[in-house]
Amino acid sequence: MYSIPSLDLPPLATAGGRVRLPGSKSISNRVLLLAALSEGPTQVDDLLDSDDTRVMLDALRALGCQIDATGPQSVRVQGMGGRLGVREAALFLGNAGTAMRPLTAALALMATAQGARFELSGVPRMHERPIGDLVDALRQLGCPVQCLHNEGYPPLRIGDGQVHPLRLDAPIRVRGDVSSQFLTALLLALPLVAQHGDVVIEMATELISKPYIEITLNLLERFGVRVRRDGWDRFTIARGSRYSSPGRIAVEADASSASYFIALGAIAAPTPGTDGIAIEGIGLSSIQGDIRFVEAARLMGADIVGEDNALRVRRGAWPLKAIDLDCNHIPDAAMTLAVMALYADGTTTLRNIASWRVKETDRIAAMATECRQLGATVEEGADFIRITPPAAWRPATIHTYDDHRVAMCFSLAAFNPAQLPVRIDDPKCVGKTFPDYFETLFSVCRTPAERIPVICIDGPTASGKGTLAAEVASTLGYHLLDSGALYRLVGLAAEREGLSTTEADLRDPAHAERMGELAARLDVRFTPGKTWLEGEDVTEALRAEAAGMAASRVSAVPQVRAALLDLQLNFRHLPGLVADGRDMGTVIFPGAPLKVYLTASAEQRALRRHKQLISKGIPAILADLLADLQARDARDMNRTHAPLKPAEDAVLLDNSHLTIEQSVARVLDWWHGKQAFPAR
Repeated sequence: MYSIPSLDLPPLATAGGRVRLPGSKSISNRVLLLAALSEGPTQVDDLLDSDDTRVMLDALRALGCQIDATGPQSVRVQGMGGRLGVREAALFLGNAGTAMRPLTAALALMATAQGARFELSGVPRMHERPIGDLVDALRQLGCPVQCLHNEGYPPLRIGDGQVHPLRLDAPIRVRGDVSSQFLTALLLALPLVAQHGDVVIEMATELISKPYIEITLNLLERFGVRVRRDGWDRFTIARGSRYSSPGRIAVEADASSASYFIALGAIAAPTPGTDGIAIEGIGLSSIQGDIRFVEAARLMGADIVGEDNALRVRRGAWPLKAIDLDCNHIPDAAMTLAVMALYADGTTTLRNIASWRVKETDRIAAMATECRQLGATVEEGADFIRITPPAAWRPATIHTYDDHRVAMCFSLAAFNPAQLPVRIDDPKCVGKTFPDYFETLFSVCRTPAERIPVICIDGPTASGKGTLAAEVASTLGYHLLDSGALYRLVGLAAEREGLSTTEADLRDPAHAERMGELAARLDVRFTPGKTWLEGEDVTEALRAEAAGMAASRVSAVPQVRAALLDLQLNFRHLPGLVADGRDMGTVIFPGAPLKVYLTASAEQRALRRHKQLISKGIPAILADLLADLQARDARDMNRTHAPLKPAEDAVLLDNSHLTIEQSVARVLDWWHGKQAFPAR
């Protein structure tokens, strides 16, 4: 996940390959709660690992439910059988409506019947999301529920520590025109108190987002409770209903998350050698209503072939076709249609989306504002949005409002025909449902190498270029290339494969060819402060004297130098690269838009090296270090191959009297000054 202030997406060109989606948020949190309320243990597989599921897991553990991790996306939940493990707790639920609403209902009924008291709170935005209709329904039942700040909104105090009788004889009336989560919450909670008679829920208004209720009813049945439904107006939970564990249950991949990759396949030309986008883990037999996004995408021209557990999507009609669609059946996934509309042949209207107003943000306002940033003409109403594609696309910084879906939707704007980059603010907000979204997107998207930005950082020994490069790469979310470590890596890899690096053997043409082949297939990755070879951290091994000596010898082998040239070029991956090394800007990436030549006085560099060695307990003499650096500078500047010198268009940065933070800030200022993003 990109935990950085903003992520710059270069203009993208094609897409193709396979993606495996994370588990559904809606299903994950429902299953966790149902498993906790049931009798017996439940093994839950393919669970979504996200902010929303983590707050649900934390809340259930705080309530006394035993939950053990059994794999990367698997847990074993020991059901509490509807009995509270604790009688008082304060639960923080972030911005997770799928945790706040169901836990409010379940805890209100259990606290009232068993004598307990709980406080439920979240982030500031959660305290702006209405819950009054659910609170009113719970008060009808006799549950003590108090809104602590503003009536009708969290935070809430549930129960007062005393046992109270529940009023279950009359139908419970609840509104359904604000959020279907209120009805879902009651459906999940009421089987806990249906031992002595049928419990009836009646809708006071028309129900929106019906497909999410279908998910709830389907899962209730998996846990032993069958609800009788009379249309969408009346729901009956039979007397004697109680939850029982299904033993094992797997969470479907998220249909809402699938919408971004369905749209990707519809928008992007297929990468040569691929057949568009293959989506695994969800298909046309999904129990999630958002799978009907497939129908909407087909209306816009997408070519989609579906199976039970997979979809294949590629561009069909182009430009996409404008549509006028009632989106009540796909409320979350419909946001993706708003960005697809930017690529349509006319004006697209999305109707019956009033629920967007009370989600993680006011999504109608958010989508309208950000589409306008890109150049679109947008009209918005209480329950609709109308989008006309840009006549002229504009570079834009997308504000994401701490809303995961806004961030994921607008990443698709990087395919704009004007070939303009797109900046996504606060990309880590995707952690709510799809922490690895951008990594997954980049894995199937391609663009010409010259569009992928590169920052080159060069300079003399001990100038701090490695530290600076790592910090800049980390701040921008870019890949890192430490070219100076590559020859050491070749020497280390040769040692591990039993290939000699003696000068005599390296002069043998056949042996030199083998060394070149070894260098060409190096599986190497750099992260701040770490170097990885074949997935193993070899940072310390590279610092050994033997690795340095081997590096010096193999660097003279032409086949190795040629192989490493190609290897370095292949480090240029989305979304960008920071390359550290003395010939990065002059030989490897001469077209890089920013080249920094980092320097400092020999005296200052010697002093830094002296402090570094002493801190590690290594004895050192400052005068000797200074003499060694001066001699090395002279050799580096006068060698035949890749002499040390700034590129002609390099920016000089003397960091003799700068901290690393100041140096990073200087480079970032230069970089952002070269970007196309306007200030907001």
